[in-house]
Amino acid sequence: MKKLLNKLETYGILLDGLCKNKCFDEAMTLFQEIEDKKLDRDIVIYNIWIDGLFNAGKLTTARELFYSLPTKGLQPNVLAYNIMIKGLCEEGLIDEASELLEKMDENGCSPNDRTYNTMIQGLLQQNKASKATELVKIIVDKGCSANATTASKFIDMLSSNQVDKNIQEFFQNYV
Repeated sequence: MKKLLNKLETYGILLDGLCKNKCFDEAMTLFQEIEDKKLDRDIVIYNIWIDGLFNAGKLTTARELFYSLPTKGLQPNVLAYNIMIKGLCEEGLIDEASELLEKMDENGCSPNDRTYNTMIQGLLQQNKASKATELVKIIVDKGCSANATTASKFIDMLSSNQVDKNIQEFFQNYV
C-alpha cells in the first residue's frame, strides 16, 4: 500500500496551515527545519512560505527568498510568479510587478489568466487605467480573458467616468 503522504508533503500542509492561521513564528521555525533537514527541494514549499511572508508583511524577506530560488536549484513556476506579482501589487510596487511579469515570460514561464488579472487589478488600484487597458489588449490577443473581479473594477471605473474618452472608446470597441 502506498504511503498516504511523504515527509515533504506533510511539512507543506503544516506550513500552509500555520501561515493561513497567522502563526508566523511557528511557520518560520518549521520552514527553517525544512531547510536544515535539506529535504528534497520542492517549489511548493517555497510558494507557501513566500505567500506566508507577504501575508505577514515581510516583503523584503519574501523578495529575497523568491530571487534565491535558482541558487537552491529551483525555478519559479507560474504560481511563484503569481504570488510575487500579487504581493508586489498589494504593496503598491506596480512597476516592480510589471518588470517581474516581463522577466517571467523571458524566463520561459508563461503568464496565465490569473497572472494577467492580478496585474491588471494592481494597475487599476494604482489609477493606471491606460496601462491596464494596454494589458487587456495583450491578454485578449493571447487568448486570455478578464475574470469577474477585473471586469467589475473596469465597469466601476467606467461608470464613474474616471477614465478618458480613449479608454471608454476602447471598451466600446473591444468588449
